[in-house]
Amino acid sequence: MKGRFITFEGTEGSGKSTQIALLAERLCSLGHVVRLLREPGGTPIGEEIRHTLKHSKNNAAMTAEAELLLMNASRAQIVREVIRPALAEGEIVLCDRFYDSTTAYQGYGRGLRLSEVKGIVDFAVGETRPHLTLFLFIPPEVSEQRRLARQGTLPFMRDRIEESDRHFFARVAEGYEAVMKAEPERVRRIEATGAVEAVRAAIWKEVAPLVATSPEHSWRREGGPYLSR
Repeated sequence: MKGRFITFEGTEGSGKSTQIALLAERLCSLGHVVRLLREPGGTPIGEEIRHTLKHSKNNAAMTAEAELLLMNASRAQIVREVIRPALAEGEIVLCDRFYDSTTAYQGYGRGLRLSEVKGIVDFAVGETRPHLTLFLFIPPEVSEQRRLARQGTLPFMRDRIEESDRHFFARVAEGYEAVMKAEPERVRRIEATGAVEAVRAAIWKEVAPLVATSPEHSWRREGGPYLSR
């Protein structure tokens, strides 16, 4: 693959949406072709799955196993429909969440067996792996404050996963720590409680060595209204 695949991870309220948009703008200003994606979602099929997982009024009885399989159904589609073709064309793919979220949320958070989670993820993504993953770290208490504040803001679309309790999110944070320890060369921790520009600079320090200047200049958005302006 000629392109570069960079994923963003973090607990709720870590600022991923803001920072991924800023990075896309910076890369485009340097002439790169950038594909901006989110998980779950990023394709017509994936966006329908996203609604079922997060926003549908009929998802209250969803089991952890169903959640795991739906997440990876969306992932299998975006890998084959979007990510692999974009990388083959030499694009830089930026994705808001990827399989590390599944390890943290469905593996640690939901308590599913990690070996089974890994097997399903491996089936969904095959050989498609990020070149770099940026984990935006904020303390659990900050994450909770931001999550609760977001839920109290109107208009707000219900999110089933954000309705989980603090014990669930504590396990998610533990999962991310395990991911970072397992692959320190790929997964880089970014302190994300500071000013937006400071976080942006820390991200660029990690990204700059990975990317090379391209003569093309384009920013392609995927996933419906996400990050539209």
